[in-house]
Amino acid sequence: MIDSNSQFFAILTAVGEAKQANATALGIPWTFKEMAVGDANGTDPIPNRAQTKLLNEWRRAPVNQVRTDPANPNLIITEQVIPSDVGGRWIREIGLFDADGDLVAVANCAPSFKPLLAQGTGKTQIIRMNFIVSNTAQIVLKIDPAVVLATREYVDNAVIDALARMDFKHSALVATTANIALSGIQTIDGVLLPADARVLVKNQTQAKDNGLYVVSSTGVWKRAQDADTSLEVTPGLFVSIETGAVNGDSVWQLVTDGPIVLGSTALTFDMVAGRTGVNAGAYGNVTVDKYGRVIAGTNPNTLAGHGITDTYTKAEIESIVAKASALSVGSIVAFPKTSVPPGFLEIDGSVQSAATYPDLAAYLGGTYNKGDEGTGNFRLPESRGEFLRGWDHGRGVDLGRGLGVYQLDALQNITGTISAADSTGLAQALTGVFSGSSASVTKGNVVAANAYTTVNFDASRVVRTATETRPRNLVVMWCIKAWSAPVNQANIDVAALAEQVRNMSKNQVVGLHRNLSCSASGLSALINVKADQLIVGNGAFTKSLSGIGLSISVEKVGANGLDKGPLEGSTWYAIWVIEGESGVAGLLSLSETVPFLPEGYSFKARVGWIRTDATASKYPLGFTQWGRRVQYLVIAGTNVPLPRQMASGVTGSPSSGLWTIVYVSAFVPPTAATIAVGVAAPTSNSSTMVAPNATYGGVSTLNNPPFAAVTTQTGAAGAVQAVEVLLEGPRVCWAGSGSGSAIYAYGWEDSL
Repeated sequence: MIDSNSQFFAILTAVGEAKQANATALGIPWTFKEMAVGDANGTDPIPNRAQTKLLNEWRRAPVNQVRTDPANPNLIITEQVIPSDVGGRWIREIGLFDADGDLVAVANCAPSFKPLLAQGTGKTQIIRMNFIVSNTAQIVLKIDPAVVLATREYVDNAVIDALARMDFKHSALVATTANIALSGIQTIDGVLLPADARVLVKNQTQAKDNGLYVVSSTGVWKRAQDADTSLEVTPGLFVSIETGAVNGDSVWQLVTDGPIVLGSTALTFDMVAGRTGVNAGAYGNVTVDKYGRVIAGTNPNTLAGHGITDTYTKAEIESIVAKASALSVGSIVAFPKTSVPPGFLEIDGSVQSAATYPDLAAYLGGTYNKGDEGTGNFRLPESRGEFLRGWDHGRGVDLGRGLGVYQLDALQNITGTISAADSTGLAQALTGVFSGSSASVTKGNVVAANAYTTVNFDASRVVRTATETRPRNLVVMWCIKAWSAPVNQANIDVAALAEQVRNMSKNQVVGLHRNLSCSASGLSALINVKADQLIVGNGAFTKSLSGIGLSISVEKVGANGLDKGPLEGSTWYAIWVIEGESGVAGLLSLSETVPFLPEGYSFKARVGWIRTDATASKYPLGFTQWGRRVQYLVIAGTNVPLPRQMASGVTGSPSSGLWTIVYVSAFVPPTAATIAVGVAAPTSNSSTMVAPNATYGGVSTLNNPPFAAVTTQTGAAGAVQAVEVLLEGPRVCWAGSGSGSAIYAYGWEDSL
């Protein structure tokens, strides 16, 4: 009788034990197929390993589930579902049959009545048998789903298990961007995580710890339920990320190959969709990763930027086009019109600037220079009225001539003969260029009936003649290629540009200088000139000279001396700096505008003046000059031992404004703009004054005072005042009331 002491259990039968041992030893699969129930004929059965059948079986059907217990892998769980329309009997015994139909396990259970619906109640009853085996390796945990019923638990577990094994996992809230501690609440990818949030951990230092986790607010995170076993973490699984500054709205894939042992195998996740940092837009070049994602985009504007390397660069193409579409610089071309085309110069023997035509200057060099072109210039050949002849170059027709060598005209030799036929000696026959008139001539006893008494030479009897020797010809204008045509002719007019360069050169101020200084000691014939920079010109062009240091002597003629002799005393000489193919030199000239330039010089600039003294040596008066300002060098023992006195004594009326004119040509040069005047009243009770003109009043005129005045009171010592007077002409005005009144010339400012 069943009571609280009754025992219910399941065991393998002897046949079952033998089959398990055989399956384990031989590796033969062992499959459970059917489960049977019986009422044991109303008794309380005790399972017996010797059983081969149930005591009273009333139903047998396929099992609906065979599995191992997750907590005990040696525990086999088998299950059958009895539907509601089967029953009306007691269940006291259970049997498990294998695929061979043998009873391999038997169990007893507490009596349970399985009613029929016809009895007014019904139920679907689950029969489950659990039994322990020593080894489940060869037991096939497989059922035929087409012939069994399934419990809800079975279905739920099957669905969960199937979903867990799918490659598409439930989305995660965020994905990590660096190694993290797998515990507690924290912020990942800019998101503060709530408890139970799903996180894709993909950046752990130990890659075996990567995977899907659930956040724990109190302790260590656990792997997500759908990714916490090796069977659920499959190669190629996908997981979507919901949010995050870096990884939001992205999809990641597990790229680790199987087999995967969770907790041991390093897991690697790659982004297969999502943000790559490339902004939306159109790109000429893109970089695509192995998943087809655009991870970089550029818009290069060069062929190299597009990866095309087997082509020419822009500069190379421009050079090729320029060379292919234009004659080489230095080519000579004949033109039938008088206008010179752009890019050419007429071959007229003119001097041109190397700065304006650098390519042509480099090509011609100094081949046609005569020596007077000046530094930075070159000369073109002369073709006007000339015939151009091809260089012999070893042919032997025109021997001994090189390129650029002129040849005078010549006449091919023309011959003729005069023949004397008799003893008169007179011509009896003329040939070639000779002609004449004949008559009967008697010489002694000899009579020449038809002798030439006059013989003429006339080349026109043989050839065409003119005032020159020439071949047949057609008049053309010969021009030389001066520069190559620019590639972007729409933007640059080279002819206009060259004209602008020439105009700019012309417009520079000749004589413009930096740190100009001149001086003479008053004891020798030398003048020193220095300048850091000076602009010189030749009337057409200008150029800049640097680092000038010259010594000019009044005792020589030519460069660094006088332009012409002889030297004159008490005379102004302009100081010039000249330049040409012979270099840089100084020059002294009586002309302030057109000095006579020595051979080899063409550029010039005036930089100052000297005045020779009245002695036999005619040395320059001592002076010093800085820029445009000049001052006499007053030193005892020189030719300027005292300030140069312009006038002295009593003259005019300082009180009433009556003036006396003093001419300044002996004291300042003709280009002086101002004169520095010393006004002296050295005696007691005297006045001295100076002005640029006579319209100024006297010292007692309050409404029209003098320009500059010095007055010495009675009993007072004398006084001197230095003033600068702007020259309105070749004179100044002065007045003095004392015998010692005087004015002195200290220097001037030049109008350079």
